[in-house]
Amino acid sequence: MNAMTLPKPPAAPVKPWYREPWPWLLMAGPGTVIVAGLATAWIAFSGADGLVADDYYKQGLSINRTLAREAKATSLGLAGELVVADGSVRVTLRSSQPLPDRISLRFAHPARAAEDRVVFLARRTESLYEAPVPALAAVAWRAIVETPEWRVSASYDPRVAAPARLEPGVR
Repeated sequence: MNAMTLPKPPAAPVKPWYREPWPWLLMAGPGTVIVAGLATAWIAFSGADGLVADDYYKQGLSINRTLAREAKATSLGLAGELVVADGSVRVTLRSSQPLPDRISLRFAHPARAAEDRVVFLARRTESLYEAPVPALAAVAWRAIVETPEWRVSASYDPRVAAPARLEPGVR
């Protein structure tokens, strides 16, 4: 007998590789990792960490000088108030000793040292000092009034209308 050959079924059309789902599924994992890596690199390089100081040893040594200046302010009975309004800052100080003609005021930003502001205040009356001040961001600043001999400080928040109390040793 004669063997009959069966006809071959028609071949399915071959799709190009990019029309198949499997290559895309296999590339999705590494592609996601590349995108996440680029996003992480962008986050890391766009915001520098300002918390680490290059001269940490010198800053550690200066703590004793700072404590000595705060002790001097305590012995002088220094205290006062700080008010920021209408683009100027007013500092009123009380002391048992005569006060200098000029003092410095430093607004220390809570997280970024690059945002700190320094203002030099001139005496207007026996206990009042005043100077123009740039606009301050709405965060809780540390205001430090100082001379080479003494130092007083306060927590200052521009969102609060009340005056800030200046005292030695306020953190």
